[in-house]
Order: sequence, then C-alpha cells, then structure tokens
Amino acid sequence: MLSEAVSEGILIVDEGQRIVGSNAAANQLFGYPKDELEGEALEILIPARVRGGHHMDVHKFFGSGKARRMGAGLDLWGLRKDGEEFPLEISLNPLKLGGRNYVMALIVDVSERKRAEQTINYWYQIFDESLNEIYVFDPQTLLLINVNRGAVSNLGYTLEELSGMTVVDIKPEMDLDRFRKLIAPLMEGKQKKVLFETQHRRKDGTLYPVELHLQRSSIGKQEVLVSIGLDVTERWAYTQQLENKVEERTAQLREALKAEKKLNELKTKFLSMVSHEFKTPLASILTSTTLLSKYTQEDQQGKRDKHIATIKSKVKYLDNILSDFLSMERLESGVENYAIDVFPLKGVVEDLIQDSQGILKAGQTIVQADDLEGIVLEFDRKILALSLSNLVNNAIKYSPEHSVITLRVLPMGKKIMIEVEDRGLGIPEEDRPFIFERYFRASNVLTVQGTGIGLNIVQQHLNNLGAELNFESQYGVGSIFRLLLPLKT
Repeated sequence: MLSEAVSEGILIVDEGQRIVGSNAAANQLFGYPKDELEGEALEILIPARVRGGHHMDVHKFFGSGKARRMGAGLDLWGLRKDGEEFPLEISLNPLKLGGRNYVMALIVDVSERKRAEQTINYWYQIFDESLNEIYVFDPQTLLLINVNRGAVSNLGYTLEELSGMTVVDIKPEMDLDRFRKLIAPLMEGKQKKVLFETQHRRKDGTLYPVELHLQRSSIGKQEVLVSIGLDVTERWAYTQQLENKVEERTAQLREALKAEKKLNELKTKFLSMVSHEFKTPLASILTSTTLLSKYTQEDQQGKRDKHIATIKSKVKYLDNILSDFLSMERLESGVENYAIDVFPLKGVVEDLIQDSQGILKAGQTIVQADDLEGIVLEFDRKILALSLSNLVNNAIKYSPEHSVITLRVLPMGKKIMIEVEDRGLGIPEEDRPFIFERYFRASNVLTVQGTGIGLNIVQQHLNNLGAELNFESQYGVGSIFRLLLPLKT
C-alpha cells in the first residue's frame, strides 16, 4: 500500500507504461479521483506536444534500472484531467514486485518555483537592460558588488575592472569623507532615499553629469546600498541653454528699458523743442500781424511790406518743420512711397536757389560753381529737393552775414557728387559722430533755432534710395556736406 503521508505525488508504472498505483497526493496533483488513474496509460498525464520525449525517457530508464531524476536540465510538464498544463520535477526509482519490473515516480509541482524564477529573471533583466546606471555596493567599504550593462556602457569599464573599484573612484568631484556624509542619513535611518547630482568620469577621462538616487537594500543577509544614476547631459545642456536664453532675454530687456528711457527722453526733448520752435515764430507772426493793423497810411507801405515778409518767412519756417515731422512719421511707419524719375539737375538747383533768397541773411549769397547743363539724374525729385534744401538752409542758418554758400557738382563715374559748402561755425570734433542722430544739435549752435531732425530725415531717405550723405567740418571755419547720387545710365 502506498503511504498517504508522503506529500509528493507517487505513481507506480509498469514496463508497458501503464499506471498501476497512485497516492492521494498524485491524484490531487493531476485532478483525478481515487483509483481512476489505475490501469490508464501514463501518457494521459503528459501533454501531447511532449509525449514522445517522455515515452523514450521512461523506456531508457527501464533499460538502465538506476534511480535518477528524469530529464535533468529539461523543462518537464504534466497534464491535469481538466487539460491544464503545469511544470513538474520527477525522480525515478526502479521497483521489482513479484518478479516484475516497475518504476516508482516521485512527482513535485514546481509551478511556484517557476513563477519565482521568472520573477527573478524578469527583475534581473530590468536591472541589467536598464539604460540608467545601477550600482550595488558595500556601505562600509564602498566597493562595487554589481553593476548593470547601462553603467558598463556609460563608463567604458569592464565588469572585472569595476569589481575592484569603489563608487567614489568614478566621481572626481567626490572624496570618501564627503560621500560618507551624503549616505549617513540612509545608514542612520533618517532618510529612505538620498538624491544629489554629481559627475562621473569614464575610463577615457571624459566627464558627464548624473543624477543619483541612493537607497538601502539587502542581498540575502548582506546589507547593500543601491545607486541609480541618470545621465542628465541633455538636461544640463537644456538648463545651460535656458540660462543663456534668460541672460539673453535679460540683456534684451535691459536694452529695451534703455531704449524706452531714451525714447522718453526724446519725447521730452521733442516736446520742449516743438514748444520752443513754434513759440518763437508764432510770437513774431502775432507781433507783425498786430503792427500791420497800425500801419494804415500810404506812406507806411514799406513798414507793412517788412512785416508781411516776416510773416511769410515765419510761416515758411513752420511749414518746413511740419513737413519734417510728417516725413519722420512716414519713415517710422514704413509708408513712405518713393517716385523714381528721370530729370535734369539744373531745374532742381535753380528752384532751390530761388526759394532760398527769402531766408538769406544780410550780405549772404549762394554761388553755383559748376555748369549743370546736360546732367540728368534717375532719382526721387522730391527727396532730392528736400535734401538739398535742408543742407542749404543749414548752411545759411549757421553762417554769418556777408558769407558765401557754394554749390558744387562733381561727376564721379556713374554717380555724381553734390557739395554744399559754408563758411560758418563748423562742427566741434566731439559732436561729429552724432550729427545724424535725431534731435541732436551740436554744442555750439544750441542758441540757434533748429529741431535737430533735418539731417536725420535726409540721411534715412538717401539710404533708402541707395544714395549717400557724408560731411567734413572744421570748427570755426565751416563745413562741407556731400550727396552721392546715381546718374541716368
């Protein structure tokens, strides 16, 4: 009689591979009622896909007659009555009863062990195949016990080389004392995890930034520390890029604030300038208008003419200022439309000289030094007239009485140069770099009426049209302003 006290399943199989006996554990293991297995072929307990192999193993065992584990190193499977397969281990023992040969098989269900092995294999696979670096090391000696492939790959060392190293050996910024202070909260149970950033040094000497997560663990009875390292090169690069961007934006903000401050200063200066430049001519107009009403006699016509001329001059002055303001606004808004045309230079210069007669000081003259016949330009006529008028008006304004303003026209190949020369105040050397800036006025002409926007407007127009404006000046002697324009080709 088979012992029912044995926890392993026991089957007795004859030479024909038929089951002649089974204990309760075997019946329960395979899901059969008592005595139902007796007389059945052994193959009903073996999955169809592996029956051939099992049959041959049992046949060979009968031939050898020695006790052994069946299919050592192989995965063996049993088949329950309900069709479920399960892994098992079998120990075979020869048995002789009544002159006949039998085999006693001790069967163990290893499902739980297989699941445990699969779980271990699963977590080991995760450990080994993780792209992050994983280090297991002794908390006392700090020697590395195990590392994964991610660490080996990143560091460039072999497993054998790393096995003789400590975790500090790959951290050039860290010494033993500092590292022990870092892990002290873990070892004292004050913290469950320590997180910090450092650098790792590869075998080739190159460095890269890592974020490390340290925690306590154990292997059997041995206490260990586990360090998971994340290569944060991209994060550091992004952070650096972000910091650079912040610095760049901060610099831009500073520049914007400077520009805003400058703009506010310009606005204040503009309002002050407008107030002054409009107030003086308007006062003259008002005075002349008031006096005109008093000169009613025929013999006072000369006085009336004088005040009428004053009114005309001041109105023209104000009109020029307003024209400059409108031109400046169009330039800033980008809506200035240029009309390129082909025209003779002579007509523009003659109109300019004629219009300037009304603002000449006593004894001042404008001299046209060159013959302009046959000189044809391809340009915006209105802008040329504006530019020359501005330069000539400045020459008149900043030159003394009884002085000469000279216009010269000099051919320069496919271009032509027009010079406006005066014998006026000249521009101080320290003021010359700023002469084309809006609202700027040289330090020696602050008492003379002017807005400081004329040269700025002229330069912008000429630059837009591919022309040039430059000057040379000698303080106390005079200035020469030069326009370089394209000829009609």
